[in-house]
Amino acid sequence: MNSWQIGEVKVTRVVEMQVSGGSRFILPDATREACLPISWLAPHFMDEQGNLIMSIHALVVDTGSRRIIVDTCIGNDKQRSIPNWSNLQTSFLTDLEAAGYPRESIDTVLCTHLHVDHVGWNTMLVDGQWLPTFPNARYLLADREFEYWDGEEPDALNDGIMDDSVRPVVDAGLVDLVDWQHQVCPEVSLEPTPGHTPGHVSVHIRSNGAEALITGDFMHHPCQMTRTDWCSPADSDSVQGQKTRESVLAKYVDSDVLIIGTHFATPSAGHVKALERGGYFLDVGLDAG
Repeated sequence: MNSWQIGEVKVTRVVEMQVSGGSRFILPDATREACLPISWLAPHFMDEQGNLIMSIHALVVDTGSRRIIVDTCIGNDKQRSIPNWSNLQTSFLTDLEAAGYPRESIDTVLCTHLHVDHVGWNTMLVDGQWLPTFPNARYLLADREFEYWDGEEPDALNDGIMDDSVRPVVDAGLVDLVDWQHQVCPEVSLEPTPGHTPGHVSVHIRSNGAEALITGDFMHHPCQMTRTDWCSPADSDSVQGQKTRESVLAKYVDSDVLIIGTHFATPSAGHVKALERGGYFLDVGLDAG
């Protein structure tokens, strides 16, 4: 795990899994041959063969008075269409506690959107029932995101997630449906970033003049900073998704706003910089090439 200090706010990354390769299903244009020329991706975000490195992790935002977990990964014991994501038995909750955040201490759960790898630890299997993992938390969901999935026939990737990871916390009375520009607390607000899903949000943190943005999936991988036209089959609106990427990157280029990627591999965060040949890169102290 790693962490960042944003003014008085501490953000801690708790990893469920980090892997290289196997990303073709989420970014089919990002072949090894296409990625290798994007030299700045190596070594953190791409290996020597051109395989992308991706992470599935949660981010705990600790303001001192609030403990907010952003996106809850895949979860254990869940039957999923992707074999490597099905019936997991990870140490996620133990790792969360080791970071100083036992699940009972979390007071807010934020889901950037309702896809399989962002809601899984909303619930846990106890005696054959899906119960809220964070019993003392309010689960905040963008209203338009919930309404979309609540009335949508799930695709194969998202099959089952409402039944085992969303509706149980609704039934427990722990969900608040909020506007996608909701102010969670003085330091944390939602920022609309649609395209990947209709109600997709990012999470903006502001404290003592410092700022950070947790991306969610408007970018799955840093390669999409250089190739904003690389879209995911999981996008509900790929045209809007590209527009969102381009507008957010243009907004934050050369700024002090730290970009923390929800699927970016270690070191996971950096600043948006422009490439001379066009596009952008994530500055984590590397030569952009």
